[in-house]
Amino acid sequence: MAQRLSLIVFTIFMLAACGASPAPTTSIRLNDLQPLPMPTPVTSPPLRVSVASVISPQGAVQSYQPLLDYLGARLGRQVVLVQRRTYTETNELIGRNEVDVAFVCTSAYIDGRDRYGMSLLVAPQVNGATTYHSLLIVPANSPAQTMADLRGKVFAFTDPTSFSGRVYPTALVRELGEEPETFFYDIFFTYSHDKAIEAVANGLADGAAVDSLVFDFALARDPTLAAKVKAIHTSPPFGVPPVVVGPGVRPQLRAELQNILLGMADDPSPLAQQALAALGIDRFVMIDDAAYASARLLRSRIGQLSP
Repeated sequence: MAQRLSLIVFTIFMLAACGASPAPTTSIRLNDLQPLPMPTPVTSPPLRVSVASVISPQGAVQSYQPLLDYLGARLGRQVVLVQRRTYTETNELIGRNEVDVAFVCTSAYIDGRDRYGMSLLVAPQVNGATTYHSLLIVPANSPAQTMADLRGKVFAFTDPTSFSGRVYPTALVRELGEEPETFFYDIFFTYSHDKAIEAVANGLADGAAVDSLVFDFALARDPTLAAKVKAIHTSPPFGVPPVVVGPGVRPQLRAELQNILLGMADDPSPLAQQALAALGIDRFVMIDDAAYASARLLRSRIGQLSP
């Protein structure tokens, strides 16, 4: 009986299935060809470049924009300038992987290598050299001839961690058995070397210490400064402020940037030559960490300076 009931149910199911309407079919026309949808273009993220405040933000844009344009053209991607007020803030951008490449000062490189793992990419060569000096400058009519003559005067430091603009002049004051806070009548920070030059030229400061490369470039751009400011002391040579990358930069990008910068001087294109001229440099070259040994030694002698 059970077998017969199962047979009846199966028969009813089959009849219902056979009597159901067939599923609709879709016809395919081989001669009706449609274009495939365009793939979404893959765009590279922008290259993020930071320039430490060796010169003012306005000066940085004026000097570095041709280089950023050149890098963008060679890389085929957007290049953006990321600026911060202090050297320390620029180093922190590297540490947080918020920029790919940075133009930093000597002292900032020493700190950044130890603290954030930044590494040398290239360095600018100026007049055949990869060194620079700290210049002690005063108004052109000042009777001062040495740092000792600036006792009780107003002095302009550049950045709190600047090698040429703070570390070296602090060393000069300590050689006199003094500390800047008591040696000078007053001190203040300009946060860039061009602003420190302006402060001395305009009589806001009786003295300052500045990057020799920035000073020479400022005089070349504005020859009238020669009648307003003079240098009374030149430091020994130190390793030039370099171009660095952070530890998060891919090796392929690092190699590509290095090749582009090293080849700029041999690139006959107007864009390459304009970029080098705007920076006032001959070319970019390789540099070794050993070039910063003397600066590192002086920094260790001076110790940590207050902000």
